[in-house]
Amino acid sequence: MKQVAALAGVGTKTVSRVVNDEPNVAPGTAQRVWDAVRALDYHVDLQAGSLRRTDGRTRTLGLLISSVDNPFAGAIHRAVEDAATERGVAVFASSLDDDADREERAVTAFLQRRVDGLILTTAGRRQNYVALLQDRGIPVVYVDREPADTEADSVTSDNRAAARAGTEWLISHGHRRIALLADRREIPTAAERERGFLDATRDAGIPSAQTPVVAGLRDAEAAHQALRALLESDQPPTAVLSAQNLITIGAIHALRDAALEHSVALVGFDDVPLADLLDPGITVIAQDPQEIGRIAVERIFDRLEGDASPPHHHIVPTSFIPRGSGEIPPPSRLPDTSNA
Repeated sequence: MKQVAALAGVGTKTVSRVVNDEPNVAPGTAQRVWDAVRALDYHVDLQAGSLRRTDGRTRTLGLLISSVDNPFAGAIHRAVEDAATERGVAVFASSLDDDADREERAVTAFLQRRVDGLILTTAGRRQNYVALLQDRGIPVVYVDREPADTEADSVTSDNRAAARAGTEWLISHGHRRIALLADRREIPTAAERERGFLDATRDAGIPSAQTPVVAGLRDAEAAHQALRALLESDQPPTAVLSAQNLITIGAIHALRDAALEHSVALVGFDDVPLADLLDPGITVIAQDPQEIGRIAVERIFDRLEGDASPPHHHIVPTSFIPRGSGEIPPPSRLPDTSNA
């Protein structure tokens, strides 16, 4: 710090005030300090500096997402990081892998690093660490999944309504044998999407025997094998609702392996890479992860700046994108199984 002060022609206290973002420093002086910081490649010790700051902040956020290799989660990560970087805040990110124990360990690690706020995706409806966060007064925003019995800000899609709309789309194109491929039911989004699917099929009067639900699918390969088994069954589905992007990828492989990609309709929840370049293009219910991440990080900063309003559940609209796979009609002749 002494070298920075000497190069900028100021005292060390002025350097400390500038790098800790304290008020009442002339813009020209602050610019000279930052120029010196860059010239000397000076790295600020945020952890130590936070002990001297009046607000005690470390200018860091903790971000917990489902998995860094999931494009949806990756887009949330990028949106949070971009918004935080603009404010000079670093983001510590970790993958959840839908494991409650891993979730708790990640939150503990974030707290040990004294992050200023947390943006969390959860493995289940309830968390054991909520009381600890409340005691420490750390602002939290939940993304993608809204926890139960927890008063906190959240940013999600309306998963139930969106899944219902996707199922109704398939029904409107004449399908009665519709399969749902879903993630584990203990994951809030998976449970909500299954409810939306069942809402639509029940209201259409379709017997449950014609609408098989295969849940507990953790990855693309599991979805691949599950749909393959359905397609080889005595009453194969004429349409599929895939309730998660990695599951959609597995469904695409299963349909192509069976040469049925032009015969069995497919609607996927979440967009997938190159979906518009396939033949047929994949019809999807697209969430907006960039907007989810942007709203979440802005909400965190509002809380850090003193917003004491009641917790708010913000719902980000989804988009339905027809590209061809969801518009495939059922075979013209199907045996009547309405009494099955």
